[in-house]
Amino acid sequence: MNILILTLRILFGIFFIFAGTMHFVKPKIFNRFIPNFLPKLAVNYIAGLLELAIGIGLLINQTTKQAALTIFVLMLIFLPIHIWDVFREKPAIGSKKIAIIRVPLQFLLLYIAYLIYIY
Repeated sequence: MNILILTLRILFGIFFIFAGTMHFVKPKIFNRFIPNFLPKLAVNYIAGLLELAIGIGLLINQTTKQAALTIFVLMLIFLPIHIWDVFREKPAIGSKKIAIIRVPLQFLLLYIAYLIYIY
């Protein structure tokens, strides 16, 4: 199990560093997920910084548990956004089918964050 958790930590770390960086490189992609009543640019940059910190935190032994817990909370916060996207006329990214697939994917991310946290 230790090899699996280490592999998940590294993969998630790289994924979150990449995702966080993309918030700054291509912010318009993420703006479609942010509801219009929120300040899009500020929310986008805050999410990007948070994802960068999480990714780095997963790669450092002393901060792994805090990073995993933060992923768990972040995925809980993002879950309603992905559910909302399913019911939009035009989903933020891709087709309606992709929007539907992203919802169970959030639950998988929650579970993986939980596994990293407990081990």
